[in-house]
Parts: sequence; C-alpha cells; structure tokens
Amino acid sequence: LANTLEIILGLHRSYKSLQREIQICCELYDLTFNELTANRLDLDDKVTISHNAAQEPSSKLWLSAGQRVSIRTLVRGAAIRSANDAATALAEHISGSEKKFADYMTIAAREMGMSKTVFKNAHGLTASNHLSSPKDMAILARRLITDFPQYYNLFGRTSVQTLGKTIYNTNRKFLAAYGGSDGIKTGYTSLAGYNLAASADREGVRIIGVIFGAGSVALRNKRMT
Repeated sequence: LANTLEIILGLHRSYKSLQREIQICCELYDLTFNELTANRLDLDDKVTISHNAAQEPSSKLWLSAGQRVSIRTLVRGAAIRSANDAATALAEHISGSEKKFADYMTIAAREMGMSKTVFKNAHGLTASNHLSSPKDMAILARRLITDFPQYYNLFGRTSVQTLGKTIYNTNRKFLAAYGGSDGIKTGYTSLAGYNLAASADREGVRIIGVIFGAGSVALRNKRMT
C-alpha cells in the first residue's frame, strides 16, 4: 500500500538485480524534478547534446551531437520512451558528467532508505555493480508520486508529441489493461530480464507493485495483475 509502504505480497523483495529503465525514475526524481521545483532549471532551457549522449544505444530519441533541445523534450523522452540519449543528456547538463550524476543518485537513494541500490550510469544499462531491489524501487516510486504530483502524471501518458513526432510509452500495454493504473516504468536488459514498477489508484487506495526478472512482457504484466 503506497501510503504506508505496507507489503501485502512480497516474494524476494530484497533480491538485488541489474535494473534498466526503472532507474530513469530515480534520475528524474533525484535531480531533474528537484532542480525544476527549486527554479534552478526551467523546462524551456536548452541543452547541447554531447557525443557521449548521442552514441547511447536504443531505446533513444536519436539525438545528434551538437543538437540543442529543451529540458522539456529530454524529460518527455526519458519518462515516456525511456530514451537513453535523453537520460544521459540530462545527467551531463545537471551534474557536469554522467559519473558525478550516478554518484549523486546513489547518495540520494541512501537518504530515501534505498539500502540495496547502487547507480553506475544515468540510464540503467548493464554495468558492474549497478544494482537495485524491488523494495528499493517501490520506495522510489512512492516518493515520486507523493513528492512531485505535478510531474508524476507524465508517466501515465500513453504517448506524447516531441521533436515533431509521436513517441509512445513503453508501459502503454499495462496502462491500457489495468484499471486505475497511472504509471510508472518498464525495464529490460538481457541480464536483468523484463522489469516493471507500476502504480494504480482504485477508490482512493493506491498500490505500488515492482517486478524484476520476468521472462517476457506478457509474463511481466500477468504477474503484476
């Protein structure tokens, strides 16, 4: 239950695994939304895309090195499409480097009580000792919902217009299938399997669920429901 973090079903909740796009929630929470709320960042600010960000593998917005795009575009790309290039560009713009950003995210995770989480990059692609647990991701999801309701709604959109094209939510199948669902993020790597952090509100009761390591999208969604 989201209000109390009471666990109503927990299997291997402390299990540590590599995790993927779910991490982008932490990036957006830890720095981006904090910076926006503190007026140190504006959604219309422009960011110059680095060579490092442009070379990130898919999923991505296919941004080019030297291209200038808004914070708004990067946030939409990261939240809706799990775009690696957008996530890296945000990290570099805010912290100066992806490594500094990852170090800060780990510190912020500890402050939130996420004791089994270590970040090594901005997007969650496989890296040595880059780990988290379902319980830690549930803590993060709850904080995202309660601390930044003005931005949380973005994770429930099935699509959004950006850079002259429509990008679709990687979580849209679950959002369409489960009544009351309004977020949050999917995740996948070959080592971590199919992951999902999801939340739904039914008759004023909010529940958060996190699954790591499912064998397919269909199985991941079935287990969640």
